[in-house]
Amino acid sequence: MNRLDVIFGKPGDTAIDPVCKMVVPKADPPGGTAEHDGETYYFCAPGCRTAFADDPSQFLSV
Repeated sequence: MNRLDVIFGKPGDTAIDPVCKMVVPKADPPGGTAEHDGETYYFCAPGCRTAFADDPSQFLSV
């Protein structure tokens, strides 16, 4: 999968990294995933996942 596939893939195939706001493929997110309040979040890199895990409320709108 290349960057254009990620950007122009089918609806629902991608997610937005809540930390850096990059488009991430749900099938194979480079930074992995994390669960919070029953929701799965997808990350572009391990650093974004770690930052989210440390304080999810900082990255989620209320």
